Amino acid sequence: MATHTDYELSEEVIVKHPKKYKVFILNDDYTSMDFVVDILMSVFHKTYEQAQSIMLEVHKKEKGLCGIYTYEIAETKVMQVIKKAQDSGFPLKAVMEEE
Repeated sequence: MATHTDYELSEEVIVKHPKKYKVFILNDDYTSMDFVVDILMSVFHKTYEQAQSIMLEVHKKEKGLCGIYTYEIAETKVMQVIKKAQDSGFPLKAVMEEE
């Protein structure tokens, strides 16, 4: 006779990892490079060197990868970028794309 425990152990447990989202900053003609570096350091916790590198990527390739996060964290980062930019009078935008 099988007990409840036997059934629990015999079932396969499938663990799904949450989807990840890439957060990008988009290039524009108005936001200062210094402000982009500041955003990358304050919102995405990048070092000055990492922030400089990403800022140059944004400048040259129209967008730069800031990080890869779960949906909620990515969404929060995008909102933080937009809010800080608006508060400082810049049109800087960030977007998230499913990995």
